[in-house]
Amino acid sequence: MAKNLKKRKFLSIVSLLVFALLLSASGAFAAENVLKLGVLFPLTGPCATAGQRCVAAVETAAEVINNKHPELDVPLAKKEGILNGMKVQLVVADTQGKPDVAKSEAERLVNQEGVYAIIGSYNSSASKPASAVTERAKKLFMCGCSSSAALTERDFKYFFRLAPTDKTESKEFVEYIEWLNKNQKAGIKTIGLIYENTEFGKHAADEGKAAAKAAGFEVVADVAFNPGATNLNSEVQTLKAKNPDAVFGACLGGDYTLWVRTMKQMNWLPKVALNYCTGYQDPKIAQQLGSDGNFFMGGTGYSPEIGAKYMKKVAAVEKIYSQKVGVPFDSDSIQEAVALFILAQAIEKAGTLDVEKVAQVLRTTTFDSPLSLGGKVAFGPGGQNMKATSIITQLHDGKYMPVYPKGYAEIKATVPMTPWDKR
Repeated sequence: MAKNLKKRKFLSIVSLLVFALLLSASGAFAAENVLKLGVLFPLTGPCATAGQRCVAAVETAAEVINNKHPELDVPLAKKEGILNGMKVQLVVADTQGKPDVAKSEAERLVNQEGVYAIIGSYNSSASKPASAVTERAKKLFMCGCSSSAALTERDFKYFFRLAPTDKTESKEFVEYIEWLNKNQKAGIKTIGLIYENTEFGKHAADEGKAAAKAAGFEVVADVAFNPGATNLNSEVQTLKAKNPDAVFGACLGGDYTLWVRTMKQMNWLPKVALNYCTGYQDPKIAQQLGSDGNFFMGGTGYSPEIGAKYMKKVAAVEKIYSQKVGVPFDSDSIQEAVALFILAQAIEKAGTLDVEKVAQVLRTTTFDSPLSLGGKVAFGPGGQNMKATSIITQLHDGKYMPVYPKGYAEIKATVPMTPWDKR
């Protein structure tokens, strides 16, 4: 009797072990057919709205990749999953817009969540430490919209950035001012800068000053502020006192709104205001500002106005995205969708998840990218997208109207800006 009991216990234990092994094996096979990706953006803090939109853009791309969408004319939409039906699984994390949090969250995503790659992280100051984590771990970092030129000057092997850099935009700003002086007799001789005191802001300002000085313009104002400031009175007062003909602004989110409204409060405007990145590019902020936002300008890689004429395949994808956040893509969020689409195409072409092989495909391939202005993506030294393109637009009643280069221009820019008391 005792022997039979022992035998039954032994068989029960063996059965449990076999069952556990089967469960483990099935879990492993399931895991093999799922691609876990870290999605690392500011979901709280001053840039939360922008970060949430970036996450929604990545989610949109994942939805298109994971499911058959025969109605969409974008890569991978007409099949289900990557390779042999592998589905993208997103693991979302919050940087809070802070470099130290970005670093620790990247470490968690890599070491605890076991993600294959990270997409992020909006703020250049967050993308810098987060991508250093993935570089050490030999994992891919797909950066959509962080614009600091320094990010692609580190000789990283696994970092790839879609957006134009601040250096590129600064040169474009200066070229446009020269064009305005020649073609619209704008009379612009002096430049001022206002920027947030972060990795992004400082690099944008440095590139803006370098480009302006190289072209012979005098830089008369250099004004930094802490992001999330409650007022910019002293900063705008400094600009007003120096009275530059043109101002380059690196102001994100609500800081951009505050800057514009403070200038109105002080009844001052330069002849031209050119802005990097969001703030200016945020369609909701443009609507909120109403006529106060009119005649401001900036570099833009996407707006509904640009999409309607030059990027017609975006509209059907944008419909999925706008159902999530209630607004169309902006120039930043769309780059994050592109980041996932390009990564998925690279894996598909490599035919494997081997990071070295996928990275090599990323370095050597020109990708079709209907969600990119110009329709192509190709990475060069440091992982910079050499096909990245932006055009200069001017706000008119909430619409982003292309004004430069000439081949894209829809209207003649209002220069100088119409004074506040004449609007």
